[in-house]
Amino acid sequence: MRRPPLIATLVVLLAVGMMIALGMWQLQRRAWKEALLARFAAAEQIAAPLVVTGADLPHDAAYRHVVWACPETGADQVVAGRNAEGRSGWAHVVLCIHRSGADATMVPVVLGWSFGLAPVRWAGGALAGVAVPGPKAGVVLPPGSAGPRKADWHIVAEPPLAGLIANARPDPRDIPNNHWSYAIQWFAFAATALIIYILALRRR
Repeated sequence: MRRPPLIATLVVLLAVGMMIALGMWQLQRRAWKEALLARFAAAEQIAAPLVVTGADLPHDAAYRHVVWACPETGADQVVAGRNAEGRSGWAHVVLCIHRSGADATMVPVVLGWSFGLAPVRWAGGALAGVAVPGPKAGVVLPPGSAGPRKADWHIVAEPPLAGLIANARPDPRDIPNNHWSYAIQWFAFAATALIIYILALRRR
């Protein structure tokens, strides 16, 4: 029996090992995501609102009702969204600006929802809503404002502001947790590569 080629075998085994390692990493990510979603779901049930000051979100504020102040606002931006009844339309978002000396941070606030694209005006001030980790999709910094930092979170106002209809309430259950399927794919890739190589050796 001819001995299998050393270099080709090492390459295949290395590739299979990397695929298995990626599958194991996805399983670890799955456990991390499940713990994160459980924490978000628990925070969602806390009735007492959290008072947030400044432009940075406390680590325990995600998906909680918060009371916040918007000292300065940018122009209304309109992005695709859904209302509390699940109907498609437009979410109206403003960038609230917090300044600290020469530094400034912009936090997107979803004022509410409407069927129309007509801009609305809101001068800022106190508001209540749900704090959501991550930027608001579709919202951009105004031209020429590369200096201010864009916060990695946003607020969905509850109740809505500027005479708008209530936007769909953020739900942590909408966050995808598909790491299990990714892990299965990597394990399947590893098994397929190994089987193909064994068949190739048998034909050889």
